[in-house]
Amino acid sequence: MAAYLQWRRFVFFDKEVVKEPLGSDGPAPGPAPAAGPAASKLLCLPPGITVCDSGRGSLVFGDILPLALSLPDPCGGPAGAESAPWRLTGFQAYKLRVTHLYQLKQHNILASVGEDEQGINPLVKIWNLEKRDGGNPLCTRIFPAIPGTEPTVVSCLTVHENLNFMAIGFTDGSVTLNKGDITRDRHSKTQILHKGNYPVTGLAFRQAGKNTHLFVVTTENVQSYIVSGKDCPRVELDTHGCGLRCSALSDPSQDLQFIVAGDECVYLYQPDERGPCFAFEGQKLIAHWFRGYLVIVSRDRKVSPKSEFTNRDSQSSDKQILNIYDLCNKFIAYSAVFEDIVDVLAEWGSLYVLTRDGRVHALQEKDTQTKLEMLFKKNLFEMAINLAKSQHLDSDGLAQIFMQYGDHLYSKGNHDGAVQQYIRTIGKLEPSYVIRKFLDAQRIHNLTAYLQTLHRQSLANADHTTLLLNCYTKLKDSLRLEEFIKTKSESEVHFDVETAIRVLRQAGYYSHALYLAEHHAHHEWYLKIQLEDIKNYQEALRYIGKLPFEQAESNMKRYGKILMHHIPEQMTQLLKGLCTNYRPSFEGQGDRESPGRRANSEEFIPIFANNPRELKAFLEHMSAVQPDSPQGIYDTLLELRLQNWAHEKDPQVKEKLHAEAISLLKSGRFCDVFDKALVLCQMHDFQDGVLHLYEQGKLYQQMMHYYMQHEQYRQVIEVCERHGEQEPSLWEQALSYFARKEEDCKEYVAAVLKHIENKNLMPPLLVVQTLAHNSTATLSVIRDYLVQKLQKQSQQIAQDELRVRRYREETTRIRQEIQELKASPKIFQKTKCSICNSALELPSVHFLCGHSFHQHCFESYSESDADCPTCLPENRKVMDMIRAQEQKRDLHDQFQHQLKCSNDSFSVIADYFGRGVFNKLTLLTDPPTARLAGSLESGLQRDLLVHSRRGT
Repeated sequence: MAAYLQWRRFVFFDKEVVKEPLGSDGPAPGPAPAAGPAASKLLCLPPGITVCDSGRGSLVFGDILPLALSLPDPCGGPAGAESAPWRLTGFQAYKLRVTHLYQLKQHNILASVGEDEQGINPLVKIWNLEKRDGGNPLCTRIFPAIPGTEPTVVSCLTVHENLNFMAIGFTDGSVTLNKGDITRDRHSKTQILHKGNYPVTGLAFRQAGKNTHLFVVTTENVQSYIVSGKDCPRVELDTHGCGLRCSALSDPSQDLQFIVAGDECVYLYQPDERGPCFAFEGQKLIAHWFRGYLVIVSRDRKVSPKSEFTNRDSQSSDKQILNIYDLCNKFIAYSAVFEDIVDVLAEWGSLYVLTRDGRVHALQEKDTQTKLEMLFKKNLFEMAINLAKSQHLDSDGLAQIFMQYGDHLYSKGNHDGAVQQYIRTIGKLEPSYVIRKFLDAQRIHNLTAYLQTLHRQSLANADHTTLLLNCYTKLKDSLRLEEFIKTKSESEVHFDVETAIRVLRQAGYYSHALYLAEHHAHHEWYLKIQLEDIKNYQEALRYIGKLPFEQAESNMKRYGKILMHHIPEQMTQLLKGLCTNYRPSFEGQGDRESPGRRANSEEFIPIFANNPRELKAFLEHMSAVQPDSPQGIYDTLLELRLQNWAHEKDPQVKEKLHAEAISLLKSGRFCDVFDKALVLCQMHDFQDGVLHLYEQGKLYQQMMHYYMQHEQYRQVIEVCERHGEQEPSLWEQALSYFARKEEDCKEYVAAVLKHIENKNLMPPLLVVQTLAHNSTATLSVIRDYLVQKLQKQSQQIAQDELRVRRYREETTRIRQEIQELKASPKIFQKTKCSICNSALELPSVHFLCGHSFHQHCFESYSESDADCPTCLPENRKVMDMIRAQEQKRDLHDQFQHQLKCSNDSFSVIADYFGRGVFNKLTLLTDPPTARLAGSLESGLQRDLLVHSRRGT
């Protein structure tokens, strides 16, 4: 129960008396003249008004005279209705009196109860105010209010807005219900819904979905019926009642509750239960609901509500109090004293209070901003907030109230309360406005609370995160810090993780920073903290081993040198796995059979800069497990082995290292690229390796020069013997080398000369000139060479003379043959075709060369009708040779001339080389019996070719 004694009172309504135009003689029936801009006087209604209602832009009054007066809005709407002049119209509804009126809000339909004749015989009339009948509203239906034969007085009336239900209450405790269209007799049925012992004082319909409820209140109890069903079940709600006009139905802001205003309390009811109650004392005369407010008219002296049915007119005219209650916000919005209030009506957005003296007082609610300012002046911010919410003020307006409330509390020193109000402005008020107020160390708790809420609403930036974490660290509040950072999922993270890690690291909260880095996969931050702050190298290496391949590879390159310096063995093991078949350490063993990924092992060599032992183990592992490792792996491994070999003093160990180096060189990894290996062998004076690489790379010249530099004569000869076939110039270089030696090298010179003589590599004169500079090379050294050379030349001369005689004899024979062909007839005696070797038949083709062919064979194989197909290839070679000799006849003279006249002799020589002028000419010759000799004179060759044409 809420006691209203503690409720504050405000003046949220403006009071004004309604006026009428000047010159008006009062509210008389019939149309009134139009109101102009002239001054107006106070409106005074005729005396005797007993009932009234409002709706559809009109106030409807009924008096003891047979009249009903309506007052429509002259301005066409609620704006200014309370101060504008009214126009009064009237019509006769009943012959005697009007006792009850009900104006529907959604239809321009008026229901009335009155009497047309003496006695207790009330009639119900339904009026359509939009239609006219002789200038008056159209009465669509008339029927008696009393359902039976026993006379009784109507106490209250209500109509459902859908026009399908109408309920009438009586003083004998009965209630009649009309179902169907209330504007027509044909579609309407009447039934007695309720019978009781106490007068019915109030009725109200409530629609809840498909169910229609009817609240019935008497002087002693409250009940509800479901009238939309067949049986109309009844629910007893309370044993407290109220007087006439002391009940009303609230709007949706109070969930359409039925309000019963008793003398001690005001009760609210749902269709199936009683709701809250409010202890508003005083005898209640009128209860009305207006736009979220409960309007109560009461008087202090208590009079039984039953007296209203016995001696209502005899009551004294007491001062009456009109209170307007805001039930949601628990305050009195307006309170005023009136004399003898007849009724309170609501229309055009205002309340109208009708008093017994005929005056109409308009109560216009102040706008929301004005009401809020009034509350602000009294520092009633909580009430202002509640009022703004009930008035559905937008979020910006609410935030402004919260800010003012927070400023007020802050100025009073209530920092805890102030920060709670500032928290409610998050999203509207700039956070820096609040943060600046709480930067003092004594208010760090308040700042922490504000920043926490800012993060929970995902409106914080990196600076806010930094500030909040600094607050936690300053307060040393590890519990709240852990609660802040240890979220269950990514969607619950309301801060910038990287900023949080950085702040926690700077503050020394390494475990918290590590948790964030690991939980949110900030691998670089995790490793930085482990390696640079905690120095936990084992844990850092374990963490890298759990990362996916790409991240593990990049972090190994970034932190590999630090880890290798402190934990070289473990680091080497992880590198071996990373470069061969890497899988994160958290993967199951069942996946080990599937191939993993591997990194480029050559890129990790710099990590072993100061760890040669681990480097050697790593390189040997890679070369053994992964033979297709990059070339840099083998080059580095060779360098390590050569360094160890060069610095080793123990002969046995040195021999072992020598064998390892040679084995590596012969492994086949240096066949294509051996430049770096050769440099390494030369740097460490590894002779066997140098010679092996020379021979492998076919660098025979360098190989022989190496032996020459070391004066290893026997090896020089061996190189010439092994590789002289591929590179004959080796013998010439060997001869020049031994010729320059002053010591006795006759044995080696003789061996070289013998090979030169066999291969005819040098002219004898050049050999003599080469050995002439050597004082130890006497004539006896080259005597055998010269004798053999002269003998061979003598044999060659004899062979050449024999060949000359044979060529001359052949030439003489050919000339005779040519002469015979010119002077004597040629007899063709061939009996077989030279192509198919079959018996020769006519027609046949014969050539002077002696070849004969079938005509069809000749036509199939010949390229020209004038050439013998058999002799054509040889003849063509001879003709090409002749043309080449003719073209080069003057070439020597032309070359000498250009060489003398040109400024750039080298370009001339290069041009001739490019054209192939200096290429060696090779003549292909056949035995004399099969083909013509290549040394015949050009004229003789031409004559022979001419006479070898086809004969006729």
